Amino acid sequence: MTPFLLLPLLFATGLVAGLIDAIAGGGGLITIPVLLGAGMPPRIALGTNKLQASFGSGSAMLAFARSGTVRLNDCRIGIASTAVGAVLGTITVQKLDPALLRHAIPWLLVAIVLYTMLTPRLGYEDIHPRLEPGTFFFSFGLILGFYDGFLGPGTGSFWVMALMLGLGFNMLRATGYTKVMNFTSNAASLAMFIYGGSVLWREGLSMGAGQFVGARIGARIVMRKGVRFIKPVFIAMVLAITARLIWQNLH
Repeated sequence: MTPFLLLPLLFATGLVAGLIDAIAGGGGLITIPVLLGAGMPPRIALGTNKLQASFGSGSAMLAFARSGTVRLNDCRIGIASTAVGAVLGTITVQKLDPALLRHAIPWLLVAIVLYTMLTPRLGYEDIHPRLEPGTFFFSFGLILGFYDGFLGPGTGSFWVMALMLGLGFNMLRATGYTKVMNFTSNAASLAMFIYGGSVLWREGLSMGAGQFVGARIGARIVMRKGVRFIKPVFIAMVLAITARLIWQNLH
């Protein structure tokens, strides 16, 4: 159990992570090392991380929905399929070694960065969708929901890119809908960790309170600054996630 004096640190960590995650994703780069550094076993750290992350993604989702950037009714299929995928991924990760997937993900993230940099107008405006919304949300909800429950790093980046390319969303809209899917997979995965007794409530709620505040601030910045601000932060966070995964693979 984390000493009481560390709870303010966890709150501050959640606030910073929520702010960054609402803008471009990648908050787990901050929170998971802190939770592990607090002495939690990996499984407990992952479960507690899902608890605090649910506050951040939920706060950002509400902010985007209230602004009209996101209409929850339009992604009901995505919410349902993402929840199913996340539950299946969380069950699977307890039975299989995710090492093979962990080695492949950095290269997919590098491809996202290269594509984003080589298409400078990507995300600045809505384009014609390549897929019908129901088909898109059903298929990508299952795939990315499963991935978030199974491994997780870069899930937000994959959602943003999929929404821009598949449904033609600009980056602001894609970021908003990504938070809906992030909240769904976080909540579904959290339910499985709670069932397995792998959540520390006091620590998770302390960090979650910071996440809620930080994510609300981050969402407001995104809506005010727009794509010109989001895009470089998005690229920077994808590169940071990639670097961390490569470092973990090498060690």
